[in-house]
Amino acid sequence: MTVQILRRNFLKGLGAVTAANTLPGLSLMNAYAQASGYKALVCVFLYGGNDGNNMVVPVQTAEYNAYATARGSIALPQSSLVQLPQASGTRFGLHANLAPLQQIWTNGDMALVLNTGPLVQPLTRAQYRAGRTSRPENLFSHDDQQEQNQTAIPNNQATTGWGGRLGDRLSVMNAGSPVPMNISVGGNDIYLKGQATPAYSVPTGGSFGLTLTGGNAAQQTARRNAMQALFGLDRQNMQVRSAGDVISSAVNASAALNTVINNNASAAAASFQGLNTALSRQLFTVAKMIEGRAQLGLQREVFFAQAGGFDNHQNQLADQAGRFNEVGPALRAFYNAIVALGVQDQVTLFTLSDFGRTLRVNDSGSDHAWGNHHIVIGGAVQGGQTFGTFPTLALGGPDDTDSDGRWIPTTAVDQYAATLAKWFGVSEADIPAVVPNIARFPTRDLGFMG
Repeated sequence: MTVQILRRNFLKGLGAVTAANTLPGLSLMNAYAQASGYKALVCVFLYGGNDGNNMVVPVQTAEYNAYATARGSIALPQSSLVQLPQASGTRFGLHANLAPLQQIWTNGDMALVLNTGPLVQPLTRAQYRAGRTSRPENLFSHDDQQEQNQTAIPNNQATTGWGGRLGDRLSVMNAGSPVPMNISVGGNDIYLKGQATPAYSVPTGGSFGLTLTGGNAAQQTARRNAMQALFGLDRQNMQVRSAGDVISSAVNASAALNTVINNNASAAAASFQGLNTALSRQLFTVAKMIEGRAQLGLQREVFFAQAGGFDNHQNQLADQAGRFNEVGPALRAFYNAIVALGVQDQVTLFTLSDFGRTLRVNDSGSDHAWGNHHIVIGGAVQGGQTFGTFPTLALGGPDDTDSDGRWIPTTAVDQYAATLAKWFGVSEADIPAVVPNIARFPTRDLGFMG
């Protein structure tokens, strides 16, 4: 008899359950009053530091020439760029291997959020160069900036992610469901961990959960019932009670999710036909859980998926092209799936990454940097537009930390998160509970969500 506990971390899970039993009300009913209907957020994290400079490239002559001069051997040919028309004219193009996303842009269901990253406060080049107190901790570090993007906490050790804090505000909408609000299909992360909201991790296929082998069905049922009874013993001991609650909830959740994830008649299957990459399998699993939302009794869901391999110090042109050849078709397939399911207005997918990369070429790649560009997809997105400010592509220019093309973000991840949280149903009063430093920025709603 084995139990696959669908928790990202058992010991942290114990703490989450304990917090759930002791934490004050968190104004959950107020949050509930602000939200109605089903909605889902899907975070796709590009691990390693995706080079946004070769994801979103200016196509107009003067800007493209500045880009090509600084990028040198890793500049993309102007003719290869996938045009992104805007009402004011075409300013940007995507990497060729993201061509599957062009139709989503044309449909008005995709936007770009430019030069975004962790910030302590709005920051100019002069302020950056004057001292360290106004900078996030350990800039240009993979681990630190992964955490800062996932937590929106730039200068303190974080214990929760902003996706987890969304769960703390809105999980009341899923009352009665055995399935947690926050689910990862991409392994461990802090993004989904809340103060009172556990983060669960599930596989992208195969049977999972409590396995009872040996004997007939009646004997297996008896063993299951005996195990459930054990969960109720010694409720006076906090650790025993917490352990029992964690295991019991994991067993119940896995039983419900197992059926949905292994749905061989999913209406989303046709959208993923012919795809078998890690990211496409993750997003297909997410699509099936969205499809099973009524069966699972869910009104709100937050998902985490990921793709790796973006730390391209060398051989960047080939390596990033390979990664985008996975990302482009997977994101397009997911979009097609939510359209087929009729929930495109209720589901929003967005990207995050460790950081951007230097504009200056480093051997045959680029180095760790800061501000980056992100993709947002869904029917509620104010699509066919860019939001935020594109950096001046000049080494040592007004947006550069030094002379390598490390862009100082002009949009904070706090603002990015707050915009998504508002659409998700978090009240204005509760936004600071999800994004604690949002008051430091002049605008909390960037306008890319309808």
